[in-house]
Amino acid sequence: MENEENPAASFRTWDYVVFIFMLVISASIGVYYGFIQRTEQSPRDFLVGGQSMTAVPVALSLTASFMSAITVLATPVEVYYHGAIFVLSCFGFVLMAAISSEFFLPIFYRLGITSTYEYLELRFNKAVRVFGTVLFIIQTLLYTGVVIYAPALALNQVTGVSLWGALISTGVVCTSYCTLGGFKAVVWTDVFQMIIMFAGLLAVIVQSVLLQGGVSVIFNISADGGRLNLWDFDPNPMRRHTFWTIIIGSTFIWTSMYGINQAQVQRYVSCKTLLHAKMSLYINLASLWAVLLSAVFCGLCLYSFYKNCDPWTSKMVSAQDQLMPYLVMDILGEYPGVPGLFVAAVYSGTLSTVSSSVNALTAVTVVELIGPYFSLSEQKLSWASKGLSVFYGVVCIGLAALASLMGELLQTTISIVGTIGGPLLGLFSLGILFPSANSKGGLAGLVSGLVVSLWVCIGAQIYHPLPENFRPLPLQTHGCNITVNENDLMNWTSSSTQTSYLTSAVQDKAVDRPLLADYWYSLSYMYFCPVGTLVCIVIGQIVSVVSGGRPLNLKTGLTLMKEDLTCYNIYKILKQKATGNADRLDLVMEKEKSGRTNLAFCDVELDITKIQAHGTVA
Repeated sequence: MENEENPAASFRTWDYVVFIFMLVISASIGVYYGFIQRTEQSPRDFLVGGQSMTAVPVALSLTASFMSAITVLATPVEVYYHGAIFVLSCFGFVLMAAISSEFFLPIFYRLGITSTYEYLELRFNKAVRVFGTVLFIIQTLLYTGVVIYAPALALNQVTGVSLWGALISTGVVCTSYCTLGGFKAVVWTDVFQMIIMFAGLLAVIVQSVLLQGGVSVIFNISADGGRLNLWDFDPNPMRRHTFWTIIIGSTFIWTSMYGINQAQVQRYVSCKTLLHAKMSLYINLASLWAVLLSAVFCGLCLYSFYKNCDPWTSKMVSAQDQLMPYLVMDILGEYPGVPGLFVAAVYSGTLSTVSSSVNALTAVTVVELIGPYFSLSEQKLSWASKGLSVFYGVVCIGLAALASLMGELLQTTISIVGTIGGPLLGLFSLGILFPSANSKGGLAGLVSGLVVSLWVCIGAQIYHPLPENFRPLPLQTHGCNITVNENDLMNWTSSSTQTSYLTSAVQDKAVDRPLLADYWYSLSYMYFCPVGTLVCIVIGQIVSVVSGGRPLNLKTGLTLMKEDLTCYNIYKILKQKATGNADRLDLVMEKEKSGRTNLAFCDVELDITKIQAHGTVA
């Protein structure tokens, strides 16, 4: 497709109507739970839905939490410029679901904690808990600000949607339904927004297939252009994307998001049984696949249309993130309301992420910073929770405004935020999987992992990877009906935050590059999280052993037990069936159906108040 005009002219009244309708529905869900169902909400009802949620809505909410507008906009662009190898993250999703459901979820559900970081004090000490809490708050605020700003910028420049109007409307709508409806409003709004996200992506896919003449045509064009580069088994860790960097990196990254992140753990704990909590993870796995596969195929559609006329190289758009909205306006602009549906899909991703972040930040602040130090009644805690939702909503809007001034630092911020999850994952892994770890080892491991991950991340921003490690795929402009300056085409990589690495790396060659620049600082960004995790675990174990190892009073239930593992429970069921001792098993299953217990914990009775009363691990 070729379009010499600004496609923003195609954004019509009906598109705005569809977009505003999505915002109104999202806000209405908060009003419903805040006023129509206004039974007296306890703080626990507000923060975790009273532990009454079932698997399906929680699963869709899990997916919506981290499938933000960046997924809808950036994943197709990644495929367009670098090929479809990113789709291998689907395998990382599978490993993430297995690890999270077997190793992390049972511990948090058994303890019944509202904040993930309560576990750190139970397992280690208060200093570790406070440090972990602060890191989470910093990570979430920075990430949320970027999530609000990035799609607003792209859609503003392509569709004409007001930048500040988009920023403020996003923040106001999210804050309103988080404040009014609490956790249930967030979950059910996420469900609605997931439906909108799928509808927007599906509209692009269907129209692309119709215009191009079939799915096979799109795949053939993509194969000819080298975009189906799935099986690159190069073990070089400096290569940006290979089979190994994607599988290993995505497993660690997504486990840090789904295994120990407050926004996700809060949803697990809201389920009425552990079975529902585990089911939500695996249902979420299917929806993650659907979103990623749809976004990747949209990237192939993007390439099939613009293989001979790259809109960014030919200056039809001023940023790469504008390519998907540009395609939508190009192929769907003549259908009133459909471009508005895609805009709604993009903002649904933003709304779901921001609302999850605000709710998680509120929960952590109430449990970690207010509850332990102030004696407030249930009603006052509820009002404090709602006030904090407003506060964090305003802060996120402010950080989004700050992001508008950051320029090239935008990607730097995203990279730094990503490095925080690795050390936190290492800390929780140390506590749950290594009984010999103590509080000194936990704190030393967390600090070491954070320092190392920030070191490699910041170094990578200063000394960019070499072109042979980055390897963008070729793009063409010979099909454009415009005049493009030859020098602009020669230096087309200089305008993008992402691909500026190529030009910058060549410039770095002209100056003295330290030895670390071509090795340590050139490490694939997908490995930042694994590095932080492994350093935390190794240093934590070494310090724990040197400082005396595990104290004798480590309480049962704070580390992983065989009863937590699904494979052990399957073995136990088969053994009981084989020996004919099925009476007790039937009783356990009957309790599970009633929601009072769960098969995974039938042999484990744990009172969290007793653990807290007996003190924490030194």
